[in-house]
Amino acid sequence: MKTFVAFLLGTAMVALPTTLMAQEKGGVINVATIGEPPTLDPMSSTADLVGIVTQHIFETLYTFDKKWSVTPLLAESLPEISADGKTYTIKLRTGIKFHDNTDMTSEDVVASLNRWMKIASRGKQVAGFIDSITAADPATVKISLKQPYAPLTSLLAFNNSAAIIIPAEKQDEPMKEFIGTGPYMLKERKADQYIQLVRFDGYKSRDGESDGYGGARHQYLDEIRFVPVPDANTRVEAAVSGQYDYVDSIPVESFDKLKASTASQPVILKPFGYPVFVFNTKEGIAKNIEVRKAIRQALSMEDMLAAAFGSTDFYTLDGDIYPKPYAWNTDAGVKGNYNAADPEGAAAAAKAAGYNGEPIRILTSRQYEFHYKMAQVAAEYLKAAGFAVDLQVVDWATLTQRRTDPKLWDIYISHSPFLPEPALIGSLSPSSPGWWDTPARKSVVDAFTSEVDPQKRVALWANVQKTMYDEVPYMKIGDFNAVSAESTKLEGVDPAPWPYFWNASIKK
Repeated sequence: MKTFVAFLLGTAMVALPTTLMAQEKGGVINVATIGEPPTLDPMSSTADLVGIVTQHIFETLYTFDKKWSVTPLLAESLPEISADGKTYTIKLRTGIKFHDNTDMTSEDVVASLNRWMKIASRGKQVAGFIDSITAADPATVKISLKQPYAPLTSLLAFNNSAAIIIPAEKQDEPMKEFIGTGPYMLKERKADQYIQLVRFDGYKSRDGESDGYGGARHQYLDEIRFVPVPDANTRVEAAVSGQYDYVDSIPVESFDKLKASTASQPVILKPFGYPVFVFNTKEGIAKNIEVRKAIRQALSMEDMLAAAFGSTDFYTLDGDIYPKPYAWNTDAGVKGNYNAADPEGAAAAAKAAGYNGEPIRILTSRQYEFHYKMAQVAAEYLKAAGFAVDLQVVDWATLTQRRTDPKLWDIYISHSPFLPEPALIGSLSPSSPGWWDTPARKSVVDAFTSEVDPQKRVALWANVQKTMYDEVPYMKIGDFNAVSAESTKLEGVDPAPWPYFWNASIKK
């Protein structure tokens, strides 16, 4: 793991600088989000919005530092891994309190990880490799694997479909009480109005400097309020006027307007990630791999990116899942399968695949305006190829619910940051909406995840990417930069894919 982490330091993951200035304690901030999260149980959802809010309430055994290396959070240190790579011994920090003031022990960790493997898509991804999870003593957990599994600590660190630690006696499904170990605890949630978090006085921070999502977590603020603002234009005007202290997901065409504001300034992550069209490979017309290929053949990724982001200052046409100079960069499978923009050829391919005019049901949301703009362009290209298109525009919470039912959709539009470990990509898990589960997927993904040598894993990742292009479980559209806004009165917020507000404070 240490070798692998050192190897990752050469990648171009977004750096998360630490804040060194003295900061004032006290105050309340209001954070405008793209909408209402569908749940506050981060195990049960892969929605970024859920992770953004709940990472303040719940914590995991590990997290990521500013260089995207795995670092301990509730664990005392990185795991001790046996020579055969199949036993992980995890020492826990002591003196950690839950929000109900009970002590965290290994019993809570074992119960939580078992719940994670049962209900979380990424936990299900891990479950097949786990032989047992046991409490060796009150401060030690042992994970026994059936075979080596290189992504384990990264999956335990991720805040999306997260392996949060909650009290052993509060493992309800669905979650009834939102009791974590985080620096802030839930005080009140009013649907479509706000989620109110307040400082947890029993919180025990790690020592040392803040380091990305890792290191010390300071509780300068008394309260954090997350306010749903679904309309993108409303978020822009609110940012310009300074109505909110932080505004997530600003349309890039508003960058200059925001830059001219005296109340707020833009926060840009470059590169942030990539938009993605995810196919339903389980049911419906997109179950047919040749139909999926025909849909891809019809589309112009370049036109979709231009419509979504306007200027090449904010996007790059790129079919490689990881762009240069990421360690994972490869062009395997891309040539001839990306940005074809060939509706005529796609029409012939669709006919040969047995397509009979069934509507292609595309799920999208205007809360992420760039998703909607790409959907509009895609619909026109698909119609030109002879496809019937049913464009379903819903709020983000509804989309995340509908995509769990394979009877309701054929494509849904989403996006992802560039993740430090490719195994974190949701579509690689057969339990993730899209349900890609073929012998070829299993063969290449299992080979990739069971290899621990970093250089060998890079070559094996190329096989995974090629198989993704061969079988089309999803389509990467390109690379993009993300824009948010923060008040000129706010300090201590480092740019991050999932913005966090421990360490934040208000200038007096």
